[in-house]
Amino acid sequence: MCLQGLPSPFLRCPSQRLLDRVVRRYAEVVDAGSIFMDHFTDRDKLRLLYTLAVNAHPIILQIFPGAEGWPLPKYLGSCGRFLISTSTKPLQEFYDAPPEQAADVAYQLLGVLESLRSNDLNYFFYFTHVDADMFGIFDNGHLFIRDASALGVIDKQEGSQAAFGTGENEDIFSCLVSDCQVQLSSCDTVSEKQNLVLVCQQLLPRLLQGKFPSPVQEKIDSALSLCSKNASTDMEVLGATNLLKDILRPLRTCDPRFAYRYPDCKYNDKF
Repeated sequence: MCLQGLPSPFLRCPSQRLLDRVVRRYAEVVDAGSIFMDHFTDRDKLRLLYTLAVNAHPIILQIFPGAEGWPLPKYLGSCGRFLISTSTKPLQEFYDAPPEQAADVAYQLLGVLESLRSNDLNYFFYFTHVDADMFGIFDNGHLFIRDASALGVIDKQEGSQAAFGTGENEDIFSCLVSDCQVQLSSCDTVSEKQNLVLVCQQLLPRLLQGKFPSPVQEKIDSALSLCSKNASTDMEVLGATNLLKDILRPLRTCDPRFAYRYPDCKYNDKF
């Protein structure tokens, strides 16, 4: 309801720093990555804008690559509405997984959400909605975001143009989100608990319900109950999910099924 232009969650709260990153890292041009962008033609600009309008997922994979530690699969290429990236199994295939595997997936999922909330680049990524198809697991057991089309980004370092822009001297990206006519409401209304509440409501119960012995299961259910309530404060939700991670961590096993952290888990408590 806040958008007058194209309804792209990724462009809901743009900053100049974020838009610069999009342009510099857009891979579908001759001189991708160049600080000069001499070959960034009008056709390239239109193709970029069209991709952002239709589905920002391939753009997000390019500007926040997994090789730099972001929880996203490798981008291999795209053409129109088609995207090629590395393959993963959808999260729903793990709903009936053994307890130790369910604990591992849930623990990773909470870790991914933490990296979206707190990272070195000071970007806050938030989901407008979640479902099991948005997350996938590689053959080595590592969990990633397989569909980033519902991700929005808030720049905690620079703030958002949409939150306090004047409406003057609009560039083409600003026009894309606001249609150069109205100002968007403040992005400060997006709370840090949003991702956690959605996941606690929609995904974690299906992964963890009825999987563990009674004392442990009761603690898990209690933490899920608190972090799934919209009425809970940010601190309450963060505290509940941190408690849930502490419960899940020792429930994971160290064996070859989890190749993404094996055999490191034998020698380092970090894994």
